[in-house]
Amino acid sequence: MSPQKPLSRVVEAMPPSGIRKFFDLAQTMTGVITLGVGEPDFPTPWGVRESAIHALTRGATTYTGNSGLLELRELICADLEARHGLTYRPADECLVTSGVSEGLDLALRALLNPGDEVIVPEPSYVAYQPCVAFAGGVPVPVPADPAQGYRLDAERIAAAVTPRTKAVLFGSPSNPTGAAQSAEDLTALAALAAREDFWLVSDEIYDRLTYTGTHTSTAAVEGAWERTVLLNGFSKSYAMTGWRVGYVCAPEPVAALMHRIHQYTMLCAPHVSQVAAIEALKSADPDVTEMVADYDRRRRLFVKGLDELGLTCPEPGGAFYAFPSIRSSGLSSQDFAEQLLEEQKVAVVPGDVFGPSGEGHVRCSYATALPLLEQALERMGRFLEARR
Repeated sequence: MSPQKPLSRVVEAMPPSGIRKFFDLAQTMTGVITLGVGEPDFPTPWGVRESAIHALTRGATTYTGNSGLLELRELICADLEARHGLTYRPADECLVTSGVSEGLDLALRALLNPGDEVIVPEPSYVAYQPCVAFAGGVPVPVPADPAQGYRLDAERIAAAVTPRTKAVLFGSPSNPTGAAQSAEDLTALAALAAREDFWLVSDEIYDRLTYTGTHTSTAAVEGAWERTVLLNGFSKSYAMTGWRVGYVCAPEPVAALMHRIHQYTMLCAPHVSQVAAIEALKSADPDVTEMVADYDRRRRLFVKGLDELGLTCPEPGGAFYAFPSIRSSGLSSQDFAEQLLEEQKVAVVPGDVFGPSGEGHVRCSYATALPLLEQALERMGRFLEARR
């Protein structure tokens, strides 16, 4: 007789990732130009790969300490100080994780008690609200205004604050919109956090991929360090998605709780991947500079092309995503994405998978070669022309 007691209702209620749905469908077709999955099309820099090969020959196949290799944590903290003026102690305020995804999970589980609310500005990365729910919290979406470039508006967020508000969770630069938050807006948010006593969980995985100004780290603005959990990693900037190395920096009381969960669940990030991350911080910045310059060329070409097609798009300040409005097509986000894939073999992600406020938009990743982006624009033009 099969077990009859119900499985987790929280997990059962959670829909599968909308991003993976379209990526998996595109994988079954030939000739598809995929603008769906947010993954660099560059290989990991050779020096980083070579360091991992040498590490394997030396036997770097064991566990490391739970917090990660000390050399890596020292380099992470030195890098944050050099780029953002942030001071973290490598020994007890920095934790190496298996990707930023694990860091997000650890942060929420360390911060939340059952029923605590987490404000999530929308459109938001697909994992944010599910991870809040998995940690026992209640996600509270707050739509951002596309007319304002999806900026973090402290007044909008203040209207959603209740006595149960424990944190605000956001990414800058953002997935899916590419919005990079200003120092002024982050400072206003930090002042609100201090006044209402909540945490800031700041996902900065795209911090090196900025085009219209310098990245402002949330923890670096006035009054924010003491209540910020900083998430970052190597996947996007260094083209190291499959290596699964991220990190969390936070005040020691929070970092200690995250470490406690991490040591019982993940134990440590992969040893050889940590060695590769050390090399990335030591030598791969010139590679990052070249990649960012290439992404910027693609960004300008692609956003201009979308606007010319009548798919208006706020200029993304960072990451490698465009989030154009498709309302002029008369289609819903889901219908637009499905029909574009079927008819013109271009894979995009419907905007509503990033929250209801994403309806009427699609996410397009321009982390693909310029000739393919040009072809994608041509196919999208044919798709739209057939509906006029």
